[in-house]
Amino acid sequence: MRILRSLILLTLVAIIVFYWMEPNEQTTQSSGKHDVVEKSLMLKSKSSPTFSASKEVRDGNLYSWVGMSEDELLNEMGEPNRKDLSAYNYVWWVYTDGEEKYIQFGMEDGVIRTVYATGTEMPVEPLQIGQTYDFIIKEYPFEEEVTYTDGLASYMFRMTDEDILRRPLVKLSDDLFMQLYFDTFTKELSSIRIMDAEVLLRHQPYEVVYRGSLPQKEELTEEDWRKVERGMEQQIFDISNVIRNRFGKAPLEWEEEVSEVAFLHSKDMSDHDYFSHYSLNGDGLKERLGVSGVFYISAGENIAAQYPDAASAVEGWLNSDGHREALLAEEYTHLGVGVYRLYYTQNFLAKPM
Repeated sequence: MRILRSLILLTLVAIIVFYWMEPNEQTTQSSGKHDVVEKSLMLKSKSSPTFSASKEVRDGNLYSWVGMSEDELLNEMGEPNRKDLSAYNYVWWVYTDGEEKYIQFGMEDGVIRTVYATGTEMPVEPLQIGQTYDFIIKEYPFEEEVTYTDGLASYMFRMTDEDILRRPLVKLSDDLFMQLYFDTFTKELSSIRIMDAEVLLRHQPYEVVYRGSLPQKEELTEEDWRKVERGMEQQIFDISNVIRNRFGKAPLEWEEEVSEVAFLHSKDMSDHDYFSHYSLNGDGLKERLGVSGVFYISAGENIAAQYPDAASAVEGWLNSDGHREALLAEEYTHLGVGVYRLYYTQNFLAKPM
């Protein structure tokens, strides 16, 4: 009898064992004539009432897109501006006018798995870009823990107080989630991401406690990684201009030479495992631009590391004093973006007109 009780006890202990995953550390830094800022950002989550997913796509209901087919998207939106490979098995179909509208659909095996949208003219019913934090939290109270169950496997996403202010997670249905990015300076909704549970687990943007297993990370070739990086560079450029338009700032022009300078700095930080505006040999932005022979009046730099993708990196910059100042500076006219793996660099230039 004692042996039987011991076996039962051991079985129960095995069932409730949870594995711990450390939260992703996400860092950003800004330099140039702006203050140097370094922050570690962690995400948080929340639960809310289940939403019904209407097929009235033209009404702007983002939730209705997830699960739609490639043909349905083409019929509704037409061909995208471009298609960018992601690091998470799906391909981003990007639609933007470069100023007021930006939306990208994560397509995998002919089905939409995730959506990200921002811009002043983006219908994202039942919410709206620019709505206040206080208004939205009354509609969908944010929670510190959001759970997901898949058979015997279970997952708990844990939020910090800062996460709930910056990018809370809302559970829309059993396996559909919404991430809300807030501008903490204006306390308004900046952008929205919808994703199914599998995509959320691949990104792992929050601290998570789980029983079972996590999705295996995609093994990318060097060629595939460069496609991912080039896509994220363009996404950062587009999203930056859409955000600038929101604040009445002129759009920036793409600067290819500076993008190469930015890419080499991102790669150097990754290769040599450091995070700084200054290379290990002491060179800063001024020296890097000097080597490239780029002519400019003034320059600034934003860097970030370990954000899961381009959109999250830009939203991180928007919520930090130094980065925000560079992102929205009126004097800048050109932008070069360089991404290597999950290291991100923006180089801003003011050039004579």
